[in-house]
Amino acid sequence: MGELNGIQKNMLKEIAGYESIPEGAYNLRSDGQLAGRRVTANIDIRTKEDKPGIDIIIKPNTKNERVDIPVILTQTGLNDLVYNDFYIGENADVLIVAGCGIHNAGGLKSEHDGIHAFHVGKNAKVKYIENHYGEGEGTGERVLNPTTEVEIEEGGYMEMNTAQIKGVDSTYRKTVAKLKDKAILVIKEKILTHGNQTATTDFLVDLDGVDSGAHVISRSVATDNSHQTYISCVNGNNKCNGHTECDAILMDNGQVSAIPKINANDVDARLIHEAAIGKIAGEQLDKLMTLGLTEKEAEEQIINGFLK
Repeated sequence: MGELNGIQKNMLKEIAGYESIPEGAYNLRSDGQLAGRRVTANIDIRTKEDKPGIDIIIKPNTKNERVDIPVILTQTGLNDLVYNDFYIGENADVLIVAGCGIHNAGGLKSEHDGIHAFHVGKNAKVKYIENHYGEGEGTGERVLNPTTEVEIEEGGYMEMNTAQIKGVDSTYRKTVAKLKDKAILVIKEKILTHGNQTATTDFLVDLDGVDSGAHVISRSVATDNSHQTYISCVNGNNKCNGHTECDAILMDNGQVSAIPKINANDVDARLIHEAAIGKIAGEQLDKLMTLGLTEKEAEEQIINGFLK
């Protein structure tokens, strides 16, 4: 892979916390094209032959390894679509870091739609991190529409940490999951919207296996004239545990709609849903302002702590 330019380095820093590709397996996609790839003895990455995207194959019993698959868009007017399939072998324990950064300096819409399918093997453990970020002085929209499909085999575990940092004008985030016996899924989502941005989150989890479990948490902040919609549905189809929660802060003219739903289809399904939406408490602001912070600085500190 050639030397990264300044925009690419900044995008990688925002979505993945680094300015150059780390050691280990990776696949970098830039402006709709492969920009670099490395495989390891335990992690293989293959280009799909029938459609855009890649297959990531992680061998059984792989431990303490990671794979990075960042996407960067810098061309205005580009519409990028990929299909990525992850095959995590039995007893593996791995970290997968994804995410997309869009730099739009023009007047046309730039969009990335990623369809990710995870096949988590028996007793495998996966931590998945996906961050989204937009920037650029252009008037064109920055649009991100991720779709995540998850299948977890018996005893498998997956933790998803997803975040929309800022700068994304429109997003529809859909996650569908099916869990078998003793499989566990944990989702932690964080979203910040500003301006006239819109964001919709749509979760559907089927707890099909005995003693399966899901814990879905969304924390969001809607500022200016932005609007967010949170939809979640957890189906308890066996003896299981399920929890879905939405916590949101409103500022300015921001709007948030929360639609949590739980369906108990088995007498031993134990399901909980929670939703809380409101503005920053005045006493929180007052306390920080007595320490010397301006109102704006106090608000920023509260928001940063809330979205941590």
